[in-house]
Amino acid sequence: MDSAISELPSRTPLSDTAETGLKIVVVGGFGVGKTTLVRSVSEIRPLNTEEVMTQAGVGVDETSEVTGKTTTTVAFDFGRISLNERVVLYLFGAPGQERFWFLWDRLFSGTLGAVVLVDTRRMDDSWYAIDRLEHHKTPFLVAVNRFDDDPFTHSLDEIRQALALPDHVPLIDCDARVRSSGKDVLITLVDHLYELAMAQEMTP
Repeated sequence: MDSAISELPSRTPLSDTAETGLKIVVVGGFGVGKTTLVRSVSEIRPLNTEEVMTQAGVGVDETSEVTGKTTTTVAFDFGRISLNERVVLYLFGAPGQERFWFLWDRLFSGTLGAVVLVDTRRMDDSWYAIDRLEHHKTPFLVAVNRFDDDPFTHSLDEIRQALALPDHVPLIDCDARVRSSGKDVLITLVDHLYELAMAQEMTP
């Protein structure tokens, strides 16, 4: 027991100099890597509401293209990461299955920006997330989570065209399993939010 406890990640206290907290939501299709992204970047032990998938979900959740997935988020994931001494991001990972979409609008409340995770094997699963963010007028970027067994090699330009993304929406590659890659996604989003805020201030 003692050895198991010692292997648990230690909690990182929030810096006294932190003065700006930003709520960020991570959305996307079922099994695209939202929980993995939150878990990999969080500096605290993340809150996960994952449950083991059972026979009750057969015919309800589409699992044919995520055959290795055995658990699913039933509420949301929560984590925290400090980008610097002043800026802290509070991360909320939304559940991906259609039956939990009713939670999304509440998660979007107070959100300054969002990450849409995309799996190129199932790009159609991204449409709902993009549509809801546009409906709420929530700024977002799209991060393509490249899977090792992905047979496709779509370029970012091809993905932008397939998703009909405007040029002003950032589109980048990422590996949700890698902390540095996930942090780059979040930094890109914060930079995007800053640019939008500056442009709005300069608008007469």
